[in-house]
Amino acid sequence: MKPDDENGRLPHDRRPLRVLLIAGSQRRQYNCPGVDSKSRTLMMRMADRLPAEWEVDVEDLGNVYARSRIQSCNACVSTSMALCCWPCNCYQKGDKAEPDLMWDLDLYARLDLADAWAVIGPVNWYAPSSNLKLMFDRLVCASGGNPDEGLIDHKDPEKAMRLEHSPEWKALSANHLEGRTAGFFCYGDQGSDELDEDGRPRLLRHKEWFPVDEEPFERMRNAYAPFVWQCRYSGIEVPDALWSYADTGVGVPYSDNQAEDMVREAPFMERFDAWTDSFVSHVGAKGQVPPGTWRAFGYEPPPHKTADIRLKWRDTRMRLGIAPEGSSPRIQQQMDLNRDVTLKPKQSTADQIDR
Repeated sequence: MKPDDENGRLPHDRRPLRVLLIAGSQRRQYNCPGVDSKSRTLMMRMADRLPAEWEVDVEDLGNVYARSRIQSCNACVSTSMALCCWPCNCYQKGDKAEPDLMWDLDLYARLDLADAWAVIGPVNWYAPSSNLKLMFDRLVCASGGNPDEGLIDHKDPEKAMRLEHSPEWKALSANHLEGRTAGFFCYGDQGSDELDEDGRPRLLRHKEWFPVDEEPFERMRNAYAPFVWQCRYSGIEVPDALWSYADTGVGVPYSDNQAEDMVREAPFMERFDAWTDSFVSHVGAKGQVPPGTWRAFGYEPPPHKTADIRLKWRDTRMRLGIAPEGSSPRIQQQMDLNRDVTLKPKQSTADQIDR
């Protein structure tokens, strides 16, 4: 059934069970490369096979020309856990300077509303897609992030550092999405038709530089291990049975390994359907998940124009080499660690530094 966000206001045991299905490939037919992804096909197939009484939310993260993209994580946590706000306040909905798909598609709220997530995506270059990596990076705020940006004047790093050492911080820092379930189905092609009889790339001239027996994954599902462990770290259950991988299009040119080719590979589709059935069985038995104390659903970011003016003044002084007294940037500047005083921070670092 189509999801109704208003059900998110009901007690969890009185609303329908809700799941979010995510197609994690970059490919869409409305942008280069001009063809929809296999992960989208699998997502749609899964949606059609889920129980009729479930609310089924779907999202394709594929790139569409001129649509916003998932902005990268700024690594606020590395400055202070209290600087990383839940939900992420590094970006905002409808921002023209830094348009962000996470906010523009209300993904924080939709991840919060769902009792379980099903993530489907390719293995590209021994790794998940960059879009999925960006999404999971941006979920670090769900793992201990600050739910009250007012305590740090929106984004003041010095105030965040002080808050992290304060008695009140322990009660604020929580796993905001804990209790949910995540399932991962990833797929690949073992290098398609690019490999020679020894398992090395045919185009490679320096064959000795590619030790086949040292390739990183004995089990290719481990390409998604960082996501699995990020979820588990954050209190999101990932049962082993819901972490799966399958091959499709092995040994054929990429142009012969499209969604219409994949669905004719019976062993692959059987593997995917079995994973879907396991997802239904586990999530259905577990049932609805109580929401956290601080929700992304229904969250309205507070106004922060005054805070922005203060931060802009801080930024201006930093460019002039006048970092706040006692701050980490001031100490780094005094120790000549980063040489980052410049009026033009957008320039290449090579053009900024006087060597």
